Amino acid sequence: ELPGFYYDSEKNRYFRLLPGHNNYNPLTKESIQFKAMECKRLRLLEEEEKQKKKTTRAGLNSSMLLQKRQLGLLSSTSYCRLVHELKVNCMQRRKIEIHSPDSSVGGTDNFKIIVADVACERIFTVNDVEHGGCKYGIINLSGLGKESLTVEMYDNLYFTNRKVNSVCWASLTHPDSHLCLMGIAETPGCASLLPASLFSSTNPGDRPGMLCSFKISTAWSCAWCLNPQADNCFSTGLTRRVLVTNVVTGHRQTFGTSSDVLAQQFATQTPMLYNGCRSGEIFSIDVRQRSRKGQSWKAVRLFHDSAVTSIRLLEAEHYLVAADMAGKIKLWDLRTAKCVKQYKGHHNEYAVLPVHVNEEEGLLIAVGQDCYTRIWSLQDAHLLRTIPSPYPSSKDAIPSVVFSSRLGGSRGVPGLLMAVKQDLYHFSYN
Repeated sequence: ELPGFYYDSEKNRYFRLLPGHNNYNPLTKESIQFKAMECKRLRLLEEEEKQKKKTTRAGLNSSMLLQKRQLGLLSSTSYCRLVHELKVNCMQRRKIEIHSPDSSVGGTDNFKIIVADVACERIFTVNDVEHGGCKYGIINLSGLGKESLTVEMYDNLYFTNRKVNSVCWASLTHPDSHLCLMGIAETPGCASLLPASLFSSTNPGDRPGMLCSFKISTAWSCAWCLNPQADNCFSTGLTRRVLVTNVVTGHRQTFGTSSDVLAQQFATQTPMLYNGCRSGEIFSIDVRQRSRKGQSWKAVRLFHDSAVTSIRLLEAEHYLVAADMAGKIKLWDLRTAKCVKQYKGHHNEYAVLPVHVNEEEGLLIAVGQDCYTRIWSLQDAHLLRTIPSPYPSSKDAIPSVVFSSRLGGSRGVPGLLMAVKQDLYHFSYN
């Protein structure tokens, strides 16, 4: 790059970037980069529509896989993993129609977050509204298996005065019965636990109230504990501290940290809480012990070079996937505290973006700040597919995704759900 110049690849020459002097100058570095990115996105969308699906591994096709399986050259686990890779490359995008029992509720607000429950029967949605704040709703995925590809959305417009930073499903009275919301209501933050039935009740008089709601400093993340030794507890990642609250007793534990806690997840086999910080540190806390001053209560400690935005424990809880604001996604072995794999291609500079792990299919999914959805092989970190967004890339058009082999319940359809702007898309996986 030459200072004050930009290179035009079509004309094969340099042009001067003129100083502004309050004049309109279309030749800025940002506009040139945006134009190049938009051309790439449109080209990829065109390839998707033409169904030019090329496998990222040389020589990988269904007939070759079947032949190797019959000859005994492939184990059943390797065969299943490679079949899933083929299916990922053949996924087709289809738009979903969203129906609502309330005719006044329209799909005019942009999706911000979508989070599926454990059974993938329902999806909790957070939508930005024009006058500020957020609108919450639950989408029932039972209609996905039908040919018309429609889903029902239940909205509750009562809680609209706060921006939501983080949300997770909570299992209090039964699996996924409630929702933890971390948001900002005016100056202080606010943590709320809402019953999920609040969004499906047809009679406003039957609506149950919030189970708990309290004001806190700015909240960045939340997690619900499913371990029986610390049940009925949820954690809140705050500015320089972690707050663990027992919903039934009201007891709270505070753990001081040296940085903002941007990502959290509880282990299920042990009462351990894993935290990812703005400083790049990842540490675990045993929530059974009393909090005390100093750093001695930190168990496992891992370090990234940039702010950690998402952490995911694998099923056996010996490994942890972490993503940061430098665009790095790493797989850590918690027993040796060493990075064993790195998933390359993710793009992030400042956004708090989640990663999704589907261990059953051996896949890792992440949406980048450039609005591309990327899918890797969990086993060998091979990039399998890059899915372009249907909309031009911008800060308010970063897709939110859910991936499952049973969207809509045990008899549901497999695939990827993508929420972007006001639209919901399904990538069929069959």
